[in-house]
This record gives sequence, structure tokens and C-alpha cells, in this order.
Amino acid sequence: MDERLNKYEEKMQKTMNNLYSEYNSVRAGRANPHVLDEVMVDYYGTPTAIQQVANVSVPEARMILIQPWEQSMVKEIERAINTADIGINPTNDGKVIRLVFPELTEERRKELAKDVKKKGENAKVAIRNIRRDANDHFKKLSKQDDISEDEIKDLEDDVQKLTDKYIKKVDDAAKDKTDEILKV
Repeated sequence: MDERLNKYEEKMQKTMNNLYSEYNSVRAGRANPHVLDEVMVDYYGTPTAIQQVANVSVPEARMILIQPWEQSMVKEIERAINTADIGINPTNDGKVIRLVFPELTEERRKELAKDVKKKGENAKVAIRNIRRDANDHFKKLSKQDDISEDEIKDLEDDVQKLTDKYIKKVDDAAKDKTDEILKV
């Protein structure tokens, strides 16, 4: 593949990575420790990820267990989870914090599926914008460098193939996540 396409493929891959991380944070009725990725705890004045101050595990399909390494962090972690508003109320017994995921209602599942579809559409828009930027860049090259129109056409075709490949990846990821959400 032409090295002039590499930076555009990298951008498309970053878009996919972003989409995957967004999908990881969508609650699908099963306990997923990734819902805590954005939750920061005040650890002696420094905002710190929960995973860096506690052991996070999934002992059951619908429960996350958080075991702080320091007893004093139980209240801080509980406060951070409540502040983050992830839609789950933490319970603690003084030593560990439990997050029990409620069974999703049919209505909530459909809502989440719509959200997944919307995130997928946003990723597709981002990928198409990258294609547009690439094509604009190639048109500028044709004006200033001695590149033939055929070479520009080939580059544009290659960018279109890349775009198609990444749009398919987005569609597949959205379908997989939607199936996961709608599966009872």
C-alpha cells in the first residue's frame, strides 16, 4: 500500500479504537469492569483510576466486586462511583464494594441498542471525513507535484477501499454490540 495512505489508515484505526472503548462502557446487563474506566477516585489529592487503588473483579455475571488495597479508600471509591453517575448504586460492607447490575428491561435494551447505532453512525461520519481529507490532500498534490491524474485516481480508489473496509468494521462492531445488548 502507498505510504501516503498510512496516516489516513492510522486515523481510521484510531476512530475504530475509540468506538470499541465507547462500546465497552455501554452497560449490556452483564457486569463489565470497563464501566469504571472513566471513574476517578481522590487518592491523597490525586485523581486516580479505581483499578489503580483496588482489585476489580467480576465474581458473578451481574456483579462487580471492588476490593480496595487500603481500608480508608472504601468511602472514597463509593463517593467517586456515585459522583460518576454510571447508573448503579454501590453497596459496601466496610471492606469491599459491590456493584449489582439490574436486569435490563426490554425498553432499556432498545434504548441502548439505539445508542450503539448512533455511536456507530458517528464513527462512520468520522471515517468518511478522513476519506474527504485524504482526497483533498491528493488533489492538492496533483496541482503542486508532478503526479499524474492516474496516480491521483489510484490513490482515491485506495482511500475508498480503506473507507469501505473500516465502515464494514464499524457495522460489524455495532451489530455485535446490539446482539449482545438484545440477548436476554
